[in-house]
Amino acid sequence: DYKGQKLAEQIFQGIILVSAVIGFIYGYITEQFGWTVYIVMAGFALSCLLTLPPWPMYRRNPLKWLPVQDSGTEEKKAADRKPKRHAKS
Repeated sequence: DYKGQKLAEQIFQGIILVSAVIGFIYGYITEQFGWTVYIVMAGFALSCLLTLPPWPMYRRNPLKWLPVQDSGTEEKKAADRKPKRHAKS
């Protein structure tokens, strides 16, 4: 559903943003860029774990699909059609 997709996107962006800020601050304090990368990667992994599987919190508003049409009516309609004749040139 669309509300679940919106929620997943907000969670993903929030975790990435927070981990980037924390990683930047920690990396700046320790003067190690590697820690910044590790923290951002950990935030990415956490956000993937929370947003990629189809958790029930993302499926609260299911979409209503159109009902299935009987396939026999389509075959009948195709049989009723006359073949088109092409103009001779």
